[in-house]
Parts: sequence; C-alpha cells; structure tokens
Amino acid sequence: MRAGDLDEVLAIERASFTMPWSRGAFLYEIEQNRVARCHVVRDGGTIVGYVCVWEIADEVHVTNIAIHPAHRRRGIARDLLAGLLAEARARDVRMVVLEVRPSNYPAIALYESFNFRVTGRRRGYYYDTGEDALVMESRLATASPAAGNQRTG
Repeated sequence: MRAGDLDEVLAIERASFTMPWSRGAFLYEIEQNRVARCHVVRDGGTIVGYVCVWEIADEVHVTNIAIHPAHRRRGIARDLLAGLLAEARARDVRMVVLEVRPSNYPAIALYESFNFRVTGRRRGYYYDTGEDALVMESRLATASPAAGNQRTG
C-alpha cells in the first residue's frame, strides 16, 4: 500500500466499517509505524481489498482487513488471509491475533476456517456501539497449512 492508493482504500474502508480509519491513520501505518505492513489486492488496476498488520517479535496482529462490497464472496479475503498466514509461517511467526465484532458472523466463520479461536473479549471495544470485541488467535505451530486451500462461494 502506498499513499497514492488511499483514495481507493478509503472508499473500501468507509463502505466496510462504521468506524473507518482516517487517511491520517493509514498514512501513519504506511509511512511511520515501523512494525506495520499494509498490502492491497488489485483486480486489474483497481484496488479491491487490503490488509494491515503489525509484526512484533514472533506475533502478527491483524489491525485491518477489508474487501470492497462489490467483490466480496469471491475468495479474495480467504486468499489474502492464506497468503498472510503462509508468509508468517515461513518467517517462524508463532501466532496471529485479531479483534472482531461478535456480530460479524462472516468474518468469524472465515477466521475459524483458518483455525483462529476465540481467546478473549475486550469489553466495550467499539466505541460507536459499545460492542465488545472478540480476540481471536491462530497459533501457527498447530494450525493446519491446508486450511488456506479451502475455497467457498
């Protein structure tokens, strides 16, 4: 992800989240945060999704992942997550962690298909609704490498 990608990224962000990140938040991640990495997915020349992570020691924290609404249910998020996990395994990362709204059933199902499990709850995490966040993690030493090969409609 580069600064020039942010108009497209922000359109996806706003269509995906009730508390979207700002341009400044993305700029900080891609230009200043030394533990952050952000990647976009393109279909032709158009950005259709992205993921941002923090890598600290032997852990990866997924901070943001979204797919454009017109491109969902095509396996893009699955491929993005599979690639992230494969890259993490190749670098001997021990664990991948993320937060998700308990009401986001499609995301939870996707994460569970990659052996993410709920390990905690952050009370009142989402200040727009006061909704809790489920903390999910996948311990890569025990995760199934074949999970990323599954495709769903």
